[in-house]
Amino acid sequence: MAIERVQTGIRIEKKLLKVLKGLAEYHDMSLGDLLEGICLHALEGKAPFSPKTLERAAQLRAVYSHEFTAADSHKLAETKRARSRTRDA
Repeated sequence: MAIERVQTGIRIEKKLLKVLKGLAEYHDMSLGDLLEGICLHALEGKAPFSPKTLERAAQLRAVYSHEFTAADSHKLAETKRARSRTRDA
């Protein structure tokens, strides 16, 4: 299926990004492809990961000390320090 992709600059929580990069590597795909798959599954109300991938995700979350859950998704806020570092870069 032919598609057009665009380059984007998104901001994402640092440890979550590490977990997602690890999952992409685990599946031998790009981070963009992984994110597209997650989003397409979510838009259809389907779970994006198999039980085996969820096990790997749990391992990666432990390695990177990622403790946020879906319940935290609308509660995350950057610290003032993190925001100012971004502006200074």
